Amino acid sequence: MRKIILTAYMMIAACSLQAQYPGYTILSDITRFKTDFAAATQKTNSIKSDFVQEKNLSMLAEKINSKGKFWFKKESQVRMEYNKPYQYLMILNRDKVYVKDGQKENKISTKSNKMFQQINRIMIDCMQGTALNNPDFKTRVFENKSSALVELVPVNKTMKDMFKTISVVIDKKDFSVTSIQMLENSGDNTTIRFINKELNASLPDALFTIN
Repeated sequence: MRKIILTAYMMIAACSLQAQYPGYTILSDITRFKTDFAAATQKTNSIKSDFVQEKNLSMLAEKINSKGKFWFKKESQVRMEYNKPYQYLMILNRDKVYVKDGQKENKISTKSNKMFQQINRIMIDCMQGTALNNPDFKTRVFENKSSALVELVPVNKTMKDMFKTISVVIDKKDFSVTSIQMLENSGDNTTIRFINKELNASLPDALFTIN
């Protein structure tokens, strides 16, 4: 179960730096950013992307690198498929989660799991541009010439017990997520970078089917 939860967290987006962010300055007009972010993401009905993931474990010297495919479709549908160096699949479809790890399969209802309810909300907030309105986090926004960085500091106990900070790096051109990084209280951190993004691609419903 912990592996399932950690993988779900990796889909959301987070940041390991605690104060300032090199190359970024604090954004003064957050109201305008919220408006632009929400407006742009309202026009995004789907996202198709490759991703690369790097995980640093405090007990290991070497980084753990993974690759895979990511799909998002309104409303509340996500598919994340790892294919290197192992096969791992997670599908989120509204209030249901499906996980396949090798030959093992698991189905979970977010209605009966508060942690997955929060994961579901954060994930959709990030994709739909409403992350800054989530009361479970204190938020700050930083920017440079090409990107905005949304820092989320958990105030909700469930999230706070696991993470120090969660943030999302956003491309200013189309307000799509370009990278996700998270710092756990244990000192471990995970970074996911989205590449070869395609917005508003036609995605079949079968990608997100949970039987």
